[in-house]
Amino acid sequence: MGVLKETADLLGLAFLFDFLKDTIESIRKFFVPPKAYSWQTLIYLSLFSWLMSYLADGSVQDIIAFFGWAFLITGTSWYTTDKPLYVPGTIMPVGAVITGGIVSIFAFQNDEQMIARTIIFWPTISALITAVPEFFEGSGTDVKTQLPKLEDRESVIALIGCCMLLSCWLNLYGVTDAWLNNYPSVKYPIYPKEDVKPNDLVTLFEPTDRNPTNGLLMLSKFQLALETKLNGKPWGEAEKWLKPRNLATNVQDLETRVKNNIEQQNIDNGFLEQEFWDLKLEVSSIDPKDPDSYRLDLFTVWKGPSAAKNGFYLSKSCQIAPISESIEVIGGRSQKTLFAEMECSSDKPTYTTVKNPERFEN
Repeated sequence: MGVLKETADLLGLAFLFDFLKDTIESIRKFFVPPKAYSWQTLIYLSLFSWLMSYLADGSVQDIIAFFGWAFLITGTSWYTTDKPLYVPGTIMPVGAVITGGIVSIFAFQNDEQMIARTIIFWPTISALITAVPEFFEGSGTDVKTQLPKLEDRESVIALIGCCMLLSCWLNLYGVTDAWLNNYPSVKYPIYPKEDVKPNDLVTLFEPTDRNPTNGLLMLSKFQLALETKLNGKPWGEAEKWLKPRNLATNVQDLETRVKNNIEQQNIDNGFLEQEFWDLKLEVSSIDPKDPDSYRLDLFTVWKGPSAAKNGFYLSKSCQIAPISESIEVIGGRSQKTLFAEMECSSDKPTYTTVKNPERFEN
């Protein structure tokens, strides 16, 4: 070491030598425990416990891992409270925030929503860790319980209350975000910005799609199921299916099949909205002079939460009429028979707010 220092002096690099020496000394003091009972020892015990837990299995692994977390939490708390830095404007040490994060990760490590729950409970746990020392005095083995002073109580209560409020806001954000991801149709209808009054508590959503994608999917599946059911069927059978006394039951059966089909096809994509979409069908005559042609209005009606008071719907118009086809019968003769032919408009559906809710009650 002396030779290196003399060489550095000759080269005029003494300051660099001193800097490296101080840096190495600081690193040594940080990693080498000054005594057996220190925060470094607890951190090393936590690393050793985790290493041993990987070599074990079953309940033994869980027990060793638990002690690893306990050593880590205690060691981190000890280190960060030796020379505490405080979050500006509060009585919360930065160390309590770090320890609270570790405790939160430990508490929810096996939860399916670990990241979300860890972030939500982090502020509250940190506040509780900050408050606990206020109820004790002394150090080492000479520790006694106490009631915090009146001004300290107010600070602790205010801190815990603010952190719990922050946790509630984080939870509200998580729940709302999950709703919007699982039920994207709640963003509709889209109102023009000029129609919405400015409000600090209200956010105007602007979906990338101008029409609810899931509603279009339901309408497309409904149209396909209806075409499969009626197209090419004998006209008498199709007309019977469309009679008012049979229509509600038939549409209900068709709706169940459509929703089951979508649920099976989208089980991995998390399509959860089908319970809030109702399928409706209205049948009317196109021309009173031609009672054998019918207009079919297909609707998918949103019954879930919506900015519109009565929800909204998407619709598509179709037409069904009999066509005559010759079929061969016994004896080689041909006979004309009427079959149903259904055609739908190629226009892209757009959503409309429900003005008369009684229209879709039945």
